[in-house]
Amino acid sequence: MLDEIAATTALHSENVGIRDILEEVAAVTGMGFVAVARVTDTRWIACQVLDQIEFGMSPGDELRVSTTICNDIRESGNAVVIDNVSSDPKWHSHPAPALYGFKSYISLPIILDDGSFYGTLCAIDPEPRKLVGPGTVPTLMRYAERVAAILSRETVSG
Repeated sequence: MLDEIAATTALHSENVGIRDILEEVAAVTGMGFVAVARVTDTRWIACQVLDQIEFGMSPGDELRVSTTICNDIRESGNAVVIDNVSSDPKWHSHPAPALYGFKSYISLPIILDDGSFYGTLCAIDPEPRKLVGPGTVPTLMRYAERVAAILSRETVSG
């Protein structure tokens, strides 16, 4: 039996609009794993995933939130975009890259219409990717806003 957070997250796991956004993010960034995650102070639950690198996560799977950078996004409300963890002075020593085996990383906050934090639109890849640039981050933020709009509509109607 699913608890309320897991059950609500599961409702969004097959949304075609979110699936399309994950595919667009993968195409724009070259990242192999893209997901929408429900993130609370105690939980990280995969809502929907596009896994082209055999990371091994499926909708409904959970990570310990304390081991994720998404937890930092939840606490700060700020996006994190990393081209190459190895050369990033702020993130190179964070335990998540070594634990999950990624070199490049994106995590953007998903803020619902009511102003509440839902979780993140995140992506990882085992190879460094050129992500920080004049047009990339604003484009990725628009994807997160589109996900938020879909989730806001489903939360109201669902």
